[in-house]
Amino acid sequence: MLTVDFDRLGVGPGCRVIDIGCGAGRHSFEAYRRGADVVAFDQDEPELCRVDEMFGAMAAAGEVPEGAVATTVAGDALDLPFPDESFDCVIASEILEHIPEDDKAVWELARVVRPGGTVAVTVPRWLPERICWLLSDAYHQVEGGHVRIYRGHELRGKLACAGLRPVGQAHAHALHSPYWWLKCAIGPDNEGNPLVRAYHRLLVWDMMHRPWFTRSAERLLDPVIGKSLVLYFVKREGTVGGR
Repeated sequence: MLTVDFDRLGVGPGCRVIDIGCGAGRHSFEAYRRGADVVAFDQDEPELCRVDEMFGAMAAAGEVPEGAVATTVAGDALDLPFPDESFDCVIASEILEHIPEDDKAVWELARVVRPGGTVAVTVPRWLPERICWLLSDAYHQVEGGHVRIYRGHELRGKLACAGLRPVGQAHAHALHSPYWWLKCAIGPDNEGNPLVRAYHRLLVWDMMHRPWFTRSAERLLDPVIGKSLVLYFVKREGTVGGR
């Protein structure tokens, strides 16, 4: 399940991409599949081991173009271990809402992208996220949970101050919003609830088969209740180190 548009980011063979807060690696895998030179970056080392195993399996299965490179690096998004202007593209998907010092993380991701390079940042959209918070404290009051809800203009402003020029936005995953509202209403840890399990099976089926009617429904609903806000940027020419 991809949240960002890789065509819009210009990801292809030879493109240097870092996926900050890569988690289970979904965006890193797509960049690798497209022939990019990928760094999957996260602080969760056990998760990174699984991502690295998948990189190896993809290469062994011939799913990536010749010359594509993929590595995993463990570290802190507040102190990226890379020189200025190291990457052509930065992806930071569903990570900033977890970081108390988000301003510092924004400056770091801007620092490591080259002038003219592309950036995609995604966060939970204000309305669907606000409903989740209203329905359940347990949804966000957990270790490593969400510490804020962004307004779109607020996040665009933070990234623009770091030297990134906004070039577009989108919303994604509308079908996931009711699922999370249901989970929050019933209890986020109540995975055995039959309604939650049925909806989860529907989402998995949709991701595997992508039928036209659910894809059409999601395109119509994304502008209204899309779970994720997706912002696209280009680093301004002449910007040094994200400043």
